[in-house]
Amino acid sequence: MNDEFDNIDDDEMFQDDDELEDIGEISEALLLATDVLPEQIPIIPLRPRPAFPNILIPMSISGKEKVDIIKKAADSQSHTIGMVLVRNIEGNDSPENLHSVGVVGKIVKVMKSEEENIQVLVNCLERFTIEHLYETEDGLIGRVKYLKGADDSQREELKAYSMAIITTLKELVQINPLYSEEIKMFLGRSSLDDPGKLADFAANLTSADGQELQRVLETFDVHKRIDEVLTLLKKELEVSRLQSKISKQIEKKVSAQQREFFLREQLKAIKKELGLEKEGKTSEIEKFTERLKGLKLNDEAQNAIDEELEKLQLIEPSSPEYNVSRNYLDWLTVLPWGKNTKDSYNIPRARKALDSDHFGLDDVKERILEFIAVGKMKGNISGSILCLVGPPGVGKTSIGKSVAAALKRNFYRFSLGGMRDEAEIKGHRRTYIGAMPGKFIQAIKQAGSANPVLMLDEIDKIGASFQGDPASALLEVLDPEQNNSFRDHYLDVPFDLSNVLFIATANQLDTIPAPLLDRMEVIRLSGYIMAEKVEIAKRYLIPKTLENHGLTRKQVSIRKDALEAIVDDYAREAGVRGLENRIKKIMRKAAMAFSSEHTDKIILHKNDLEKYLGKPVFSPDEMFENVPGVVTGLAWTSMGGATLQIEATAVKTNNKGFKQTGQLGKVMVESSEIAYSYIMGNLLRFGMQEDFFDQHFVHMHVPAGATPKDGPSAGITMATALLSMIGGKPVRKKLGMTGELTLTGQVLPIGGVKEKTIASRRSGLQVLIFPESNRKDFEDLPEHLREGLEVHYAKNYNDVYNVAFTADQEKNICASKN
Repeated sequence: MNDEFDNIDDDEMFQDDDELEDIGEISEALLLATDVLPEQIPIIPLRPRPAFPNILIPMSISGKEKVDIIKKAADSQSHTIGMVLVRNIEGNDSPENLHSVGVVGKIVKVMKSEEENIQVLVNCLERFTIEHLYETEDGLIGRVKYLKGADDSQREELKAYSMAIITTLKELVQINPLYSEEIKMFLGRSSLDDPGKLADFAANLTSADGQELQRVLETFDVHKRIDEVLTLLKKELEVSRLQSKISKQIEKKVSAQQREFFLREQLKAIKKELGLEKEGKTSEIEKFTERLKGLKLNDEAQNAIDEELEKLQLIEPSSPEYNVSRNYLDWLTVLPWGKNTKDSYNIPRARKALDSDHFGLDDVKERILEFIAVGKMKGNISGSILCLVGPPGVGKTSIGKSVAAALKRNFYRFSLGGMRDEAEIKGHRRTYIGAMPGKFIQAIKQAGSANPVLMLDEIDKIGASFQGDPASALLEVLDPEQNNSFRDHYLDVPFDLSNVLFIATANQLDTIPAPLLDRMEVIRLSGYIMAEKVEIAKRYLIPKTLENHGLTRKQVSIRKDALEAIVDDYAREAGVRGLENRIKKIMRKAAMAFSSEHTDKIILHKNDLEKYLGKPVFSPDEMFENVPGVVTGLAWTSMGGATLQIEATAVKTNNKGFKQTGQLGKVMVESSEIAYSYIMGNLLRFGMQEDFFDQHFVHMHVPAGATPKDGPSAGITMATALLSMIGGKPVRKKLGMTGELTLTGQVLPIGGVKEKTIASRRSGLQVLIFPESNRKDFEDLPEHLREGLEVHYAKNYNDVYNVAFTADQEKNICASKN
C-alpha cells in the first residue's frame, strides 16, 4: 500500500488561520518538552517521496498493521515515528527495500482514525541514519542516530546561496501563485536565515522524483545540499514556465474559438433575418431537390431518395448519421438517371475518325463500322460488349476512344488489372465506415451520362482473393439480360447499365473465365508488319514525340531507311510501344545536342542509328542459321506472334534416350515425344538409318531457355528438326512452319494464323507451311500480309517433308511411298 502525505486537502486539514496558529504552538511545545529524541523508534515506509525536517505534513496511512503503529506512537510519551523512503515503489516494506536515511517526526494531531485508515498531522524534526532495523510483531523498529544540522547562518557564502534560493522561489511565486501559501506557512514556523532549513523546504516544494529528493535528504553537507536543491529549483522553474506557456496558448486558442463561434452565430442570425442565407441542412436539402429536376428515376430510386430526404430533415447536423445520409443522397442525386447523349451513326464520319487515329487494322475497323451500322438500323447499340484482344502496344485503348468519338459518346476508362475485391465492382455496403459505390457507378458519375463508352482495361488480369471474385461480379454487369437493373451494394437501388457500350481489352483469352468470355464479342488485333510500323511512325509517333520534346521537323528528320532499320533491328514486337520508345531516345539525344548550342538540322539515316540507339538488338541472320538439326517454328504468345528455333542433336551411345530442354510446358513436351515416336517408327520411309535411335541419345532444345513455352503447334517443326539432324541435311532457307502432329503423321489445324504470318514477315521468312485446315484462315488475311510469301499446306507429314527438304516442289521424294 502507498503511504501518501500530500493527498489531504489543506482546507480540510486547516479550517482557519487560528487553528494553524494553535497547531504551531502545539508542535513548538512538544519540541521543547522533549529535547532528547528516543534512540529506538517505529519506522513507517514512505511512497513516493521522502519527508524533510522542519516541515509540517499531513499523512494518510492505510493498512491495519501500520494504523496500529501510528496509534501506539500517538499514545506514547514521545509521539515519535521514523519516516523512510522505499527504494522500489512497487516492492514490499522489507528492511532491504528501505533507504538508510530518514526523518523523525512527532505526531501533532490525529485528524481521522478508523480501523484500517488514519489521517495524522506530523511535524518533521531531524534527519537520522538507521544503525539497525528490527522486524517485530508490532512492525519495523529502528535504532537510529540523529544528525542535527550545524548553525551555518553566519557563513557569508551560504547566505549568498540562500539568497539564490529565495530569488528562484520569488520567480516561482510569480509564475504559480499557489507556492506563496506554502512559503507563508514555512515563514510562520522557520527563518530564512537558516540555509539548511531553507534548502530542505525548497526541495520539498519541488515536484522532483522521489529518488532525487532522497539524494538531497542524504546530503548532510549544507553547501552540497544547496547546490543540489538549486538544480532542482531551476528544473522546477523551467517546467513551471513551460506549463504557464502551454496554459496561455490553450486559453488563447479557446478564447479565439469561442469568439469565432459567437461571431458565426451572430452572422448566421443576421443573415437569417435578412434572408441572405439558409441553414446548412436546409441548403443541402434544396441542393439535392434541385438536382432531381430533369432526372428520370425509377420508382425504387425515387422512393429511396424521398425517404432519405425525410430522414435528413430529422437528423441534427452534429449527428454521425447525418454525414452518412448526406453522402448517400449526394451519390443518388449526382448520377445521370436517364440522361443519354444522342448517338451519331454517321458511317463516313466514323470511318474518318478511325482512320485519323489508326493506320492499318482494316479488318478491325471494318468490324467496328459494321457494329455501328447495326446500331443505325436497330436504333441503338445497347447490350453490346466488345473485347479487343491483342498484344501490348497495338492500339486497343485508343481504338476504344475512337469508337466513343465516332458515336459522340462520353468516354471513361479504368483498369481491372490486379483487382481482387468484389466490392470494387459492386461497392461497399453503407454500414462500413468510408463506404463508396463500385467502379461502375463511379465511372457513370464521372462520364456524366447514362450511355457512355466504358473501357475495361486488362480484363484478363483480374484477380481473386478471400474478399471475393471480381470476375464473378462482372457477370451481372456484362450480361445484357441483367444489367438493366444493376444493383450496387452502396446505392441498393437498381441502375440501368443496358445503354452503356462496354469495351474490354485483353492480351490473351486463356485467363478470362469462360462464362465472362461468353458474354463478350471478341475482336482480335494481331499486330503490325514493318510497312505498317513505318507508316505509323511517320504519321503519329514522330510528330507526337517532336512536340513532347520541344522540337520541330525543321530540327530533326528521320529518313525511311532509318525507320525500317529501327523496326527490324531494335523493335520487332507486335505493337509499336517499343518503336515509340526508340524514337523518344533519339529525340532526347537531339534535345541534348540542341541544348549544347548545336544549330544544324539533324537528319538520321540508317548508318547513324548506332550513335543514337547503340548496337542492334536483333540481327537479320541470327534466327535463321541454316544448319542441320535447326528448324524455325511459328508460335503465338500473349505478346503476339513470334518465331522460335528448335534444335536437335544426338550423342552416340549404347543406351538410347530422349531429352527436352528450354522450359517446355506439358503440351509441348508431349508434342516432342509424339514427333520422336513418329520419326523413330518411320526412319526407313524417309531413307534414314533404321537403328539410329538405338545407338544415339537425342537432345532437343528450344531457345530461349529462360522463357516458358507451351502449345501443340510445334509438332511438325520438332519432327523436321529430328529428320534434319539424322540426315545431316539442313532445311530450306527462310522456311517457317507450324502445325500439330499426330502419331500417324496427320497435321492438325492451329490458331493464330494472322499473328504467326505477321511474325514471319517481321522476321524475314519467305516460305511458310500451314496445316491444310488453316488454308481458309490464311486466304482471309489482307493482301498486303499475304503478298510475297510462298505458302504450302500440309495434310500429313509427307507434305511437310517434301517442302522442307526439296527445293524443287515438283519432285516428290516420298511419292512412291504414299
